[in-house]
This record gives sequence, C-alpha cells and structure tokens, in this order.
Amino acid sequence: MLVLSRKKDESIVINENITVTIVEIRGDKVRLGLTAPRDIPIHRQEVYQAIQNEKEQQTA
Repeated sequence: MLVLSRKKDESIVINENITVTIVEIRGDKVRLGLTAPRDIPIHRQEVYQAIQNEKEQQTA
C-alpha cells in the first residue's frame, strides 16, 4: 500500500485520468472528491463488497 500525505485542496492523480482531491478534513474524517471517466465505477469499499457478494450468489 502506498501512503501519501495531502492537505486540504491538494490532489493525487492516478493513471492520468483519475484525480482524488482532499475536499475537507474534519476531526478524524476526510472528505474526498473524485474525478474519473464515467466508464470507471467508483464505490465505497463496503458497497463494492456487497456488489461482489451479490455477483457470487448469482453465479452459484
């Protein structure tokens, strides 16, 4: 895992077409803004895992 430090309004670019921007830092929570092409799905981890579990159940 790559760990980077960023401040509010600073960004990280992934693969030239995805940008992650720190929008707000409040206590122990960080709000992120993500810019990516529409064909790239972006999910919170728990939502992604639920989608994967549903796919597994459909194929079983």
